[in-house]
This record gives sequence, C-alpha cells and structure tokens, in this order.
Amino acid sequence: MSQEILVRVAQLSDLDTLEALEKEAFQGDRMSRRSLRHGIKSEASVLLVASVDDQVFGYALVHLFKGRAHARLYSLAVSAAARGKGIGQLLLVQAERHAAKHGCISLRLEVSERNLGAIALYKKVGYRPFGAYLNYYEDTSNAVRMHKRIRAFDDKSKLLKVPYVGQRTPYTCGPASLLMVCAAHNDEADTSLEHELDIWREATTIYMTSGHGGCHPTGLGLAAKRRGFNAEVWLNDDQPLFLDGVRDELKKTVLLACHTKFVRESEAEGVPVHYQSLSSADLVTAVDQGKWVIVLISTYRMDGKKSPHWVVVTGYDEQHIYVHDPDFEEDVALVECQYVPVVKSDFEKMSRYGRSQLRAAIVIS
Repeated sequence: MSQEILVRVAQLSDLDTLEALEKEAFQGDRMSRRSLRHGIKSEASVLLVASVDDQVFGYALVHLFKGRAHARLYSLAVSAAARGKGIGQLLLVQAERHAAKHGCISLRLEVSERNLGAIALYKKVGYRPFGAYLNYYEDTSNAVRMHKRIRAFDDKSKLLKVPYVGQRTPYTCGPASLLMVCAAHNDEADTSLEHELDIWREATTIYMTSGHGGCHPTGLGLAAKRRGFNAEVWLNDDQPLFLDGVRDELKKTVLLACHTKFVRESEAEGVPVHYQSLSSADLVTAVDQGKWVIVLISTYRMDGKKSPHWVVVTGYDEQHIYVHDPDFEEDVALVECQYVPVVKSDFEKMSRYGRSQLRAAIVIS
C-alpha cells in the first residue's frame, strides 16, 4: 500500500462501509449499524477511520468517560485486504492521541485470548495485561484486559510526592485520603486497616446517604490535628452538613449531634474552620507551598451515583488538577487511581456535593 494512509474522524457517510467492514472482520460479537451510528454521533465516543484514496480500510472506536482517567478502545478492525500494512498500529496511535486530548491518562481494551495477532500488536506498542473476563465472547472465549498509559505529565506540572493508599471499605475514602497524607509526610507512617478504621471512628457522621456514615470535614481536620499536623477546614456552609434528603428523624438527630460535637472540638483543639469555599487559586497556592489538600467531591461525573467522596489533590498543570482517588477496583492497574488528571472546569463541578452545592476541603501542613 504505497499511497498515504489518512486517519480521520468518521462521518455518517461512512456508515455503509463501516457496517460492511464490521461483518468482514468479525464472525461474532459484531456491532450493529445502530451502534456504529451512535459511535459516530456521540460526544462520548471517537470513531476514527483509516482510508486510502477515500477507500476505508479500518476503524477504531474509543469510548470516553466523564470524570474518569481512562478511555476504552471498544473496537479495532482492519480489512483483510489491508492487514500487515501498519493500519492497525496507526489507528491505535491516533486513538491514543484523541483520548489524551480529552484528558485521559490511560487506554483500556479487551481482546479475545485466541486473537494472538492482536495481542502481539498491543504488546508491541506498550499495552500490558492486567486482568481477564471469563466467557466474555459469543464463542465463550475469555477476554484479556490490557492497559497502557497514554499521557505523560506535562513538563510544567507541579506534582507532590504522595504514596498511594486505597480505601479498604466502601465508606473510608476520607480516612484513606488522610493516610496518604501521613505517608507523604513520613514513609514509615502506619497505613494499616486498623489505623484507617481508627480515623473513620473519629471522623464519621455515623449516618450519611445510606448505610455506614462518611466523614465530616471537621472530623477529618481534627483527626489530622491529632496526628501532629496543622489542619484548616474550608466549608461554604455553616449549617449542619449532609442533611439533604434525610427523612428519618433519628438520622437527622444523630447527624446534628455529630456536627455540633465536631464544631465544638475544632474550637477547643485549634482547628480553624473557614466558612467559605477554597478557591482554585488557594488550592494551587497550597500545592505550591507543599501542603496537602483533601477535597470532597460528588461521584456523579464518575459513576452517576451522586455519592460524597474524598480525594487527595496531588498537583496541577495549566489545564488539570491531579488527584489520588482512594477508590479502586481490585483488577485495575493502580496507576489509574494515581495522579488522575481532571480538567479544571470539571473539577470545579465535581467539588460540589448535593442540592446545597456543598464545597468542603481540608488543607494540611
């Protein structure tokens, strides 16, 4: 194939060709015409085609996820007539570039364990296995899950050295975040489950949205103070927190009692509480000064569940705020939870929780 290969974003006029290519390339697990159309039109996807003289020989479909650090290579296909010409590798490179432009730091994919040619290609360009799905495809073959970091840090990034600690329960994101700060200050710090639960007992509201309680901002500030740090709490609301949507009177009573106790103890133990939002400029200044910031976010942009969740700010660059996210999946490479780049405008929206648009942060030094 001596002519130049052009990779471009697919158009609706490519739909017939893409459908024919899909049927040629795959015996099963084919995408429907409707799915291909959605891939072209959706803002949450990028569908690229490789062509020579306006004839399409391959495509790559990437799915993007708001608020997540990774994108997913959903499908890659090359016409039989054009295999071995470098089209697959070229599509991969361009797919990675498009995902990186959307702020993604890594690209994931699944490939049949029987597709040895594709696996060899992915390994050649830097993908590595990190898990599997059993009986994933129509022919009952297993899927090999692969991952590649596609975005290097900008030379202008300001990053803090923060060891990663993942939360070991569904409700201890706040304590895990504080353990990361402890480990950043002292590499011999106790980051055990027992210590994680100790912090949770000190800082929990007992009730929050449902089930076990999450951590109150002032409770976390007090826990940091009691571990030898200076801590300042920033809140845009001076009223009792997390009462939005709570109907049970007992839960309301308990939440109010916890809030009142935390406020009283913060005054007694010298933990300042500023009843205003921590601005983006203040956050950047804190990072520049080598301080650690734990921020409350809503998970809506990550999983659609609108849950309160604590993360540690680990740096910034011109376009992004970087965070360590203590929530991780067992079979996911931990790199996807560390120095996660969030576009600043998205971070601004994520760091507001509930109907009251609560903004909370603890600045620790």
